Amino acid sequence: MKKAVFIDKDGTLITNVPYNVDTRRITFEPTAAKALAKLRSMGYLVIVVSNQSGVAKGLYSESDLIASFDYINSALRQQAAGIDAFYYCPHLLGGSIARYAVSCSCRKPKPGLVLRAADDFNVMLSESWMIGDILNDIEAGNRAGCRSVLIDNGSETEWDLTGQREPFARAETLHE
Repeated sequence: MKKAVFIDKDGTLITNVPYNVDTRRITFEPTAAKALAKLRSMGYLVIVVSNQSGVAKGLYSESDLIASFDYINSALRQQAAGIDAFYYCPHLLGGSIARYAVSCSCRKPKPGLVLRAADDFNVMLSESWMIGDILNDIEAGNRAGCRSVLIDNGSETEWDLTGQREPFARAETLHE
């Protein structure tokens, strides 16, 4: 079995620009590429898990989203820091696109994205990590059986640290 680091995209890997798939506006968080290269050199798969409700809201298409993932991966590969896979949840109950306006098991804080990726890549969750900038990321990782790290960069606003929302560790940057 393999080990993996599951990473949130917006606010953790790239600067959070709400509902952005425009590659001209994508910028990486400081030290992100260096951190991913180090994780890969340590034998971890690097898998992005991201809620993408902009699809359900009709703000962008899945093909536009996938093009942004391709851009991100291409830019990171130039620095020996590529992503092994991208998993995303396009759903949002109450969204304006009917086929995506559903309740699902993949929208964080539910663990569905992590569990599906772990199954697809034969990942041992107890040896893996979830890294994100909000407690929904932490809860998803903890519920899946990973250890979790909160990137404490000011994105979290609720600070409900009950139950599955308590991170194993906190850091200021992805590299830390």
